[in-house]
Amino acid sequence: MSEARQNARDPDGFPVRGLAVTYRDGHRLDRHTHPWAQLVYAASGVMRVSTPDAAWIVPPTRAIWVPGGTPHEIAMRGTVAMRTLYLAPAKGDERHQACRALEVAPLLRELILHIVRIGMLDVDDPAHERLEGLLLDLLAAGETAPLVLPLPADARARGFAERLLASPGEVAPLAALARGSGASFRTLQRLFLTETGLSLEAWRGRVRMQQAVVSLSAGAPVTQAALDAGYRSASAFIAAFKRAFGTTPARYRPQ
Repeated sequence: MSEARQNARDPDGFPVRGLAVTYRDGHRLDRHTHPWAQLVYAASGVMRVSTPDAAWIVPPTRAIWVPGGTPHEIAMRGTVAMRTLYLAPAKGDERHQACRALEVAPLLRELILHIVRIGMLDVDDPAHERLEGLLLDLLAAGETAPLVLPLPADARARGFAERLLASPGEVAPLAALARGSGASFRTLQRLFLTETGLSLEAWRGRVRMQQAVVSLSAGAPVTQAALDAGYRSASAFIAAFKRAFGTTPARYRPQ
């Protein structure tokens, strides 16, 4: 490892640390920060990771990269076997400087689990140095998963967004759901477009697609995934999924 790279790392010589912990359904890690970056990953179960600006639904096929110092919170859906990594601050690829979702291919998954079993990578161990290099290469090259959900800042719109996130399978019209939100439906439409860059309808569509990924990742049949995501018609669900991901739900599920 180069001297410059090592000097940017933890002075104790541990550039990567792993954590294995299992959380029960409904457990919540309230908003917090770390000086180190975190790769939020669970070998099983589903998490919702939120920052002040965005939210992601995270099944075992994905992970979220959270740069050091970024406020974030994590909510568990079902029993979650978290297998997460913390990386000491270091200069690197610009893609590491912002939160993003990553597809977890089999090689990255096995590498995460292997490092977690080790506990900490020692920069003075050549084998550990090679593991760190491979990890950074995979993270830099990892495909950014689509459908990040930017969150509105306005309290009324944020509350409405939280309601939609909590019930992705809700089939009631948006106008009906807007009642009691503290703002008119038209005001909510304006706020979502201004503060998230998405129309309210498009934003809800992303919520539904995130839920579809969660259901399919858990092995649900396409019809069930459609219902979970609020679609009454399987054909409409398949068409929407293909527009979002470029493939059909049936082809996505085995991945």
